Amino acid sequence: MTAYGSFPGSRPRRLRTTPAMRRMVAETRLHPADLILPAFVREGIDEPVPIDSMPGVVQHTRDTLRKAAVEALEAGVSGIMLFGVPEESKKDALGTPGTDPDGILQVAIRDVRAEVGDDLIVMSDLCLDETTEHGHCGVLDSEGRVDNDATLERYAEMAQVQADAGAHVVGPSGMMDGQVGVIRDALDQTGYEDVSVLAYTAKYSSAFYGPFREAVGSSLKGDRKTYQQDPANTRESLRELALDLEEGADMVMVKPAGPYLDILAKVAERVDVPVAAYQISGEYAMIQAAAERGWIDRDKAIMESLTGIKRAGANMILTYWATEVARQL
Repeated sequence: MTAYGSFPGSRPRRLRTTPAMRRMVAETRLHPADLILPAFVREGIDEPVPIDSMPGVVQHTRDTLRKAAVEALEAGVSGIMLFGVPEESKKDALGTPGTDPDGILQVAIRDVRAEVGDDLIVMSDLCLDETTEHGHCGVLDSEGRVDNDATLERYAEMAQVQADAGAHVVGPSGMMDGQVGVIRDALDQTGYEDVSVLAYTAKYSSAFYGPFREAVGSSLKGDRKTYQQDPANTRESLRELALDLEEGADMVMVKPAGPYLDILAKVAERVDVPVAAYQISGEYAMIQAAAERGWIDRDKAIMESLTGIKRAGANMILTYWATEVARQL
């Protein structure tokens, strides 16, 4: 005890006393512009189809997708990431709907661009898993393994048709070696130097993808452990990061977000390009399910999870709550 004060002399709680005080000194702030809305569009349906494992998320029709894009734009969301779900009969070994100019994803890109122009960034998933009969992210060889280099040829074609359709950004998510470089070259050689590449740099083989498989009508047989990253590894993600940057990635991503915040922080510390994180279907489903059972406060859990992702270093967050959260912000 002294004449000038009492123990403890340092009281951090002074900066937590009121909501106004906490808001003033907050170190991390979410903004609608941080958010990107992933959206699914399904071929051959007249009404949106609810996704059972992702309550509140649907497979859109072309019309409802356009409406969702406008709503996202009006809420202040920066972008929309499109995933196309073709009719089952159109899937084949090569994922032909992925390079068909009239494939559902390319049609959806054109629809959304016609609706929002350049006011909302239109992103396209550049991967074969939604369009192949075997559900893998690439072409299979004679022994049933994903053929890396044959797949790259398909990715180059996909990049061109997606750019033709109007994508501002392509997001190669297949985790093939060399994919960013091949896609960048394909875009540059066809006059699409301004189309950006969002590299799925650290995409882990995760149990949290389960609901997404329902969302895209996946035909996956087996698993993707030979090309997606092992959850046990950190250095591997930094090696992938170096390669993607060398190959010309404009932005990089960590996926999933929540279980890999340590990876996200390491990536953010090392780069001078924008960093994205994808709060994936399983992360969404866990909060929704727990909230439905009354175990957690849904809205507070959503905001806390997104704040944690932003605090770890994400400049952009892909989340199925993008439009809802943007309106609240």
